[in-house]
Parts: sequence; C-alpha cells; structure tokens
Amino acid sequence: MRLIQTERLLLRAVRAGDAEALYAIFGDPETNRYNPHGPYPSPEHARMTLAGWTEEWERHGFGRWAVADQEEPNRIIGFGGLNYSDYGGQDRLNLGYRFAPAAWGRGLASEMARQALRCAFYCLAAPAVFAKVRPANLPSIRVLLRQGFSHHGSLRDIPAAPASLVYISRAPAK
Repeated sequence: MRLIQTERLLLRAVRAGDAEALYAIFGDPETNRYNPHGPYPSPEHARMTLAGWTEEWERHGFGRWAVADQEEPNRIIGFGGLNYSDYGGQDRLNLGYRFAPAAWGRGLASEMARQALRCAFYCLAAPAVFAKVRPANLPSIRVLLRQGFSHHGSLRDIPAAPASLVYISRAPAK
C-alpha cells in the first residue's frame, strides 16, 4: 500500500520532503473554499502535519498518499487516502483527499478514492469507510457518490460552522 499505480496516478506514502507540496496545496485559498479552518497558515504547519501523517503510516501501515500523475511522477498534484478520524468520539476509518486546482475536473479524486476503497476492503478487511464533507462541497459529494458512498448522517465537528455531512461505504458482501 506504500506505492500503488492506478490507470493514471502514482500513489505513494507521504514523506518529509513533501512539505512544500503539502503547503502549496493545503495553503491555497482555492482548495480551502469549503474548509471552515481555512488554508494552512505556514510552511511550518505543513511540516508538522506531514510529521503526523508519516507517523500514521508507521503506526498503522497505511495513511495518506502523495498523488502524482504518471506522466509527471515528481510533481505532486494532491494528497489523499485513509486515516482514522474522530466521528463524534469514535475513531473511524476515513477517506480524505485534496487536489491542486489544476488537477480538478479530470476524475483523479475518484480514481484515487476507488483505490483507497480497494485497499480498505481487500487489504485491511475494513467493514466500512466513512467520509466527512461540508454541505456546500458538491464536487466532493459527487466523488463520494460515484464511489458508492451513501449519506449516513451529519456531525457537528467544527464549532460555529454548519454540521459536516457523513457518508459511508460498506465492504462488498462476500
């Protein structure tokens, strides 16, 4: 799961050298249009976040990937994958992703999400994967629905902001 090739993408475990790309994507106001927390405030914040993500890989054997187009394998266009996230006091397997605006509208988030679900269900034997999305983030909702997620409820996870929508994808029946 540390290095995966899909039809168009290279997915690899994040590493310390990805901090600049992480800040470029997560620090961009456009990629934070639906994020009440707003863009990352500094490169140092990106480095600290990345340190936590690399520790997740060490602890769990999976985590978020740095995503590159196969045609430009050294240029990161997004980050996404699986992690444990708090859902109202319960840690649940969570799918998350964020791509640079130049990568939007090409189905790349769907391609990455499809691979993450394969890993969750067939490598980790997870019974379900959850995702949180802001109600106005229609592009991300469409990605989740295309991957077979269904609406599961809502979650007040950010004070003074509308509740996040919660989606679930259940493992295929055996």
